[in-house]
Amino acid sequence: MVIGGAFGKIVSALVADIVMPVVGAILPSGEWRAWQVSPLNLKVGDFLAAILDFTTIAMVLFLIVTRMVNRVFKKEEAPTTKDCPECLEKIPLAARRCRACTAQQP
Repeated sequence: MVIGGAFGKIVSALVADIVMPVVGAILPSGEWRAWQVSPLNLKVGDFLAAILDFTTIAMVLFLIVTRMVNRVFKKEEAPTTKDCPECLEKIPLAARRCRACTAQQP
């Protein structure tokens, strides 16, 4: 819980200090966080910034967690060969005879 909060602060700082200035430079009105709906004084810019912060944090956490889970629960590949019981040569699973000793396979 504590690490998640600290990580959230780091990603929020990354978004606020690096991503948002680029977004502000692209948009025609530089300060988009101060955008309000005038009759009701709704702070739409702050709401959009919070959504962008959440989306960035969720994406980074998702990528980190899925990579950690994939490493832990890595599926083992099914074997494609088997050993011949006569000569212990590796042969394909579908083989009916060993290519080294020509013994029939069960």
